[in-house]
Amino acid sequence: MSASKLQESGDVRIAHSLHTKEEEFVVKRREIVFQSLQKHEIHCSQNKVPHIALLSSGGGQRATVGLLECLVQLDKAGLLDCILYLSGVSGSTWCMASLYQEPDWSTKLETVKDNIIKRLSGPGVSWGDAFAKLKKYYNGKDFFSLTDIWAAIVVTTYMKEIDEHTLTDKWSQLGKDPFPIYTATDKQSKQEEGGDPWFEISPHEAGYSLSGAFVETSNFGSQFDNGSKKKHQAEIDMLYLQALCGSALAGEDSKEFIWGKIQDFLKHSRPTKEIMFEEMKEDPNSPPVEKWYQVLMDLVDMNLCVLNVKDPSALDQSIRTMLNDLAGGKSQLIFPTQKLNLADKEAAKLYMKQYTEDVCNYLSQFSLGPFDIFLSICRCMALWIWGRNYNFLHNMTDESVPSALLRSETRDFEDAGLLLNSPYFSVLRKERDIDLIISLDFSEGDPFMTVREAADRFKKLNISFPEVNIPSEDLEKPKDFYVFKGQNAPTVIHIPLFNVVNCGDEVEAWRNKYRTFQGPYSAEKITEVMEVAGKNISNNREKLKEQIAAVVGKKAHN
Repeated sequence: MSASKLQESGDVRIAHSLHTKEEEFVVKRREIVFQSLQKHEIHCSQNKVPHIALLSSGGGQRATVGLLECLVQLDKAGLLDCILYLSGVSGSTWCMASLYQEPDWSTKLETVKDNIIKRLSGPGVSWGDAFAKLKKYYNGKDFFSLTDIWAAIVVTTYMKEIDEHTLTDKWSQLGKDPFPIYTATDKQSKQEEGGDPWFEISPHEAGYSLSGAFVETSNFGSQFDNGSKKKHQAEIDMLYLQALCGSALAGEDSKEFIWGKIQDFLKHSRPTKEIMFEEMKEDPNSPPVEKWYQVLMDLVDMNLCVLNVKDPSALDQSIRTMLNDLAGGKSQLIFPTQKLNLADKEAAKLYMKQYTEDVCNYLSQFSLGPFDIFLSICRCMALWIWGRNYNFLHNMTDESVPSALLRSETRDFEDAGLLLNSPYFSVLRKERDIDLIISLDFSEGDPFMTVREAADRFKKLNISFPEVNIPSEDLEKPKDFYVFKGQNAPTVIHIPLFNVVNCGDEVEAWRNKYRTFQGPYSAEKITEVMEVAGKNISNNREKLKEQIAAVVGKKAHN
């Protein structure tokens, strides 16, 4: 089937153009931007309204609440209505998901902010509710991955809610807010020569920013063949979307943290476990419940033991004995033949991967009823599967799309921050015609890494981006406002969260106090981060207006 016919069918769209509904939105939003500019006495013709994108980096809950307060301060400065696009990575997408729950949030932002902070400071989701949500994911999809687990037992811990709305059903109620773009990374494409790892999800379509290959957002996750939908899957909900975009621990070094979360989940969801025990007792073919549960706990504990370089032999023996008992003394389980060598960390990880797979594969022959979900969790951990979904480009033959994207039936998606911790690629599609980028950087560590990496990557891709030169004395003592300009490139404003203006000589102390991978912030910590983040906007109101006026002048001249 030709590309043009595929586009007409509405299934898969291969084109370097905006979705027609996004184009329609831009026309309406430009009128709001125009009116806002007039109020600030920044004059331009209606066909020269600048396209301004607000980008927000990842950074866990630091980015979530930091972005929220920056938006509040932009609103107070009368500049929020100048923003055409709002795009985020990781923790920033958690803030976006909360905002866009409320129709036209930008018209009542102070109230919306108070409601979000009240929730984030309040009680968390119960273990029972988290498990019920995990079961919905497990039973309702063709692919179950660590992203489902991350959504149910980690994102809920931070966001204190289970958001089952979808991006498309909420957007149908909206109209007066910046256009939201959520970002993720195609994991395989990161590792493939000539791949396209940059993946965006908007209210209208999801797809590859560089290749120009998209599917309707409501169909992302459905099964496609040669551009046509074969099997429908329900649209992903906002909780899963937050996990997909905010899975920064999908890096290999985080297994200890996630095994620990699974261990906590098993230990603290006793009521859930007892319900499952009752369900399994009704099945005469199920093995003794307590023994099965103990095998599961021992397997989790053994993985943690090895990751902490501790001798797991007692747990290993317990698992072998228990499995032998479950099989009536005739266990056919074949364990890894090589010996566990704790001194060699990589070899030990591979041993436990195989060991965990072997135990899971062996147990899958039993009728384990509701415990099957925990078997799948352990298998996902062994295989390290994140964000697995059907590939909507499977079996297409379009030459404009990297061939590797066309071959596989599935693709795995993870946090875009694992590739570049700011969503520059989403807004720098040529057809979005961006004139000014305001980049809020909530990154941990080097506060200039994202903007420098973006400049390097765009140079290699021949995409216009200004030169980025940072004074050497600023590397350790960053200021709160940087402007980078180029002849045929958008202007980029870069704003590091912690800087010498809002933190004085305590920049490093602030960074250490607010690490990315901490537990949920207390009300006091939320307030502190918001105050610091807000100053970066309130202290620079006039500078922001000057740069907006400058791009208006540049656009008029061009």
